[in-house]
Amino acid sequence: MATTINPFGKKIIKLETQFCGQTLSLEVNRVGFRSSASVIARYGDTVVLGTAMLGKTPVKMDYFPLSIDYEEKMYAAGKISGSRFIKREGRPSEDAILIGRLIDRPIRPLWPKGYRHEVQGVATVLSMDPAFRPDMVAMIATSAALMLTGAPFEGPVAGVRVALVDGKYQAFATGEQIDDGVLDLVAAGTENAIMMVEAGASEVSEEQVVEALKFAQEAIQPAIKLQKELVNKVGVEAQEYELSLPSEDIQTAVDEYLADKMGKNIRTDYPTRHERMHVIREELLAHFEEKHPEDWEDVKRDYEEAFASCANKDVRAGIINDGARPDGRKLTEVRQLSHEVGLLPRAHGSALFTRGITQGLNIVTLAPLSYAQLIDTMEKDTVKRYMHHFNAPAYTVGEIRRLGSPGRREIGHSALAERALTAVIPSEEVFPYTIRSVTEIMSQHGSTSMAATCSSTLAMLDAGVPLLRPVSGIAMGLMLKEDGTPVILSDIADAEDFAGDMD
Repeated sequence: MATTINPFGKKIIKLETQFCGQTLSLEVNRVGFRSSASVIARYGDTVVLGTAMLGKTPVKMDYFPLSIDYEEKMYAAGKISGSRFIKREGRPSEDAILIGRLIDRPIRPLWPKGYRHEVQGVATVLSMDPAFRPDMVAMIATSAALMLTGAPFEGPVAGVRVALVDGKYQAFATGEQIDDGVLDLVAAGTENAIMMVEAGASEVSEEQVVEALKFAQEAIQPAIKLQKELVNKVGVEAQEYELSLPSEDIQTAVDEYLADKMGKNIRTDYPTRHERMHVIREELLAHFEEKHPEDWEDVKRDYEEAFASCANKDVRAGIINDGARPDGRKLTEVRQLSHEVGLLPRAHGSALFTRGITQGLNIVTLAPLSYAQLIDTMEKDTVKRYMHHFNAPAYTVGEIRRLGSPGRREIGHSALAERALTAVIPSEEVFPYTIRSVTEIMSQHGSTSMAATCSSTLAMLDAGVPLLRPVSGIAMGLMLKEDGTPVILSDIADAEDFAGDMD
């Protein structure tokens, strides 16, 4: 018989709703007593534990210390690792890292600016129903756990995977439906807005993508409503918190100091703009250091944040009010493009793609099918004959940093560029080879994942891979005017990414 009261005298609460044709349940107070909050989410036979931990005091950082992790457990699928030597789960698989990033993206923007309390969300798959992938269940479990902490999280969020099969949209699509369809789209959002979209497709139309987004936004509503009901049922108390923001006096002083130094004075091409911004920043810090002879080290970070805030406001004002971008381009203008192929004499295929000062060198290697990668994860045992790897060391952004294995961003960009070309890779019957494409980023200034996509296309053609069609891409940005009117930017660079509302 199931227990209704936990060891601490709290009632175990379980709520259910119909979600995309199945029962979705959320249960609290059964496990994870020492976490800030924990939720067991169940969908079919897929069970995911979502836990959240919230730091009690803010930490001294210039960014929000949020981490979201997704843990695959082989036992969840009734499997033991195929490795002869290692049976225990080790570092996350690439799939687990990508799903962690997938959950992170709709959650991260929904926190107050200046919030510096440490927050960690962990989704652990305890049971996996082959019919229902656990990634969206994990997103819902993580969101629900964060809602129950009482933190200033402006959720809840939920996500759904949509497939387009025989002209019909399928919510919470199964692996079979995705394989049979022409669209695999994940959309996540709140009750009123889409927060994140990720998709792979076989050349579907813009209208079909828009309809898929509308379909997804409607489909997630029961999961959003269930989380809100859970919060009300539990009776969550709002946590006290502090925001690490410059005082109004400091921000006003910085804005006034920079009033005649920003705007048209710094709207020029890179690196001239970068150098001017560096000089202005150093002059500003020196100016205000003289006004704080006793406590400069205590307030320096506030002035640095005030400068960054003013710079972002200047970028937005130029674009929204004047239609002028930081580097002087028009809103729809793409930076200068160039490319070369066949640079490396012993590589099967190579290409250097340059957009502005973003630069990617791609190298393609071909091998027999026996060199295909064996995939052994919780969800699947399969063989992968086409792979894309992305590397971006510190020198590409002008920094010094220890070299190490690829980070989450590199793995994410690898998958993004790989997915862009998957639909045009020739079949084994047409081209019986394993294909490895590696992008070595040479310089970064926005849209490196699309530089990887373009350089990979060129290098594959140089290697003689008969792609069905060439593929290219750019990063798009969006800023909203005060009345909600969108301003759309083509080929965004770093300053526009930082100051914008979407990329």
